[in-house]
Amino acid sequence: MRHGRPQRHADLHWQQRQGKAGELWLIIVDASASTRRHGALSQAKGLLAAVFDDAYRQRARLALLTASGTTPQWQRQGLKASAALQPWLAQLGAGGGTPLLQAVQQARQWLQRRQLSHPDELQRCLVMTDGRLKHWPALEAMPCQTCVVDIERGAIRLGRARVLADQLRAEYRHVDDLPG
Repeated sequence: MRHGRPQRHADLHWQQRQGKAGELWLIIVDASASTRRHGALSQAKGLLAAVFDDAYRQRARLALLTASGTTPQWQRQGLKASAALQPWLAQLGAGGGTPLLQAVQQARQWLQRRQLSHPDELQRCLVMTDGRLKHWPALEAMPCQTCVVDIERGAIRLGRARVLADQLRAEYRHVDDLPG
């Protein structure tokens, strides 16, 4: 309508909106029994609260997968970040086994499917774990930028989260080294 009031169809000029592509943050949380040691899960929950706030401010979508018990559980799949996550985060507890490898595999497959339906979406993956796994086969890299946050605490650290990060070709960070 820059050229005055349109009189006929040929006078209309359509212009596609040019918005930036959306973002999706996939977060995998290891909530196995070993994360109760030395307040590891408590510190991880504090970091998660900050991540949720950042996602809300940046209007990113979140996918959230927890690894505890015998099977990983999806908490959210690609929904907008909101205050509705705070009650879930407050009740998040640790227990059971560590189905982290299954969670990583499920997340990889879900991301690959999502990339087909949202090709312009910027995807990122955050894996929060203490790395307390016994043995695992070699893993493929995730199909997006990934960061493994090591939440292992205490005097004796096995350092397996760093090995996991190397296999996933992910950035490695220890929770104690993150700004707090």
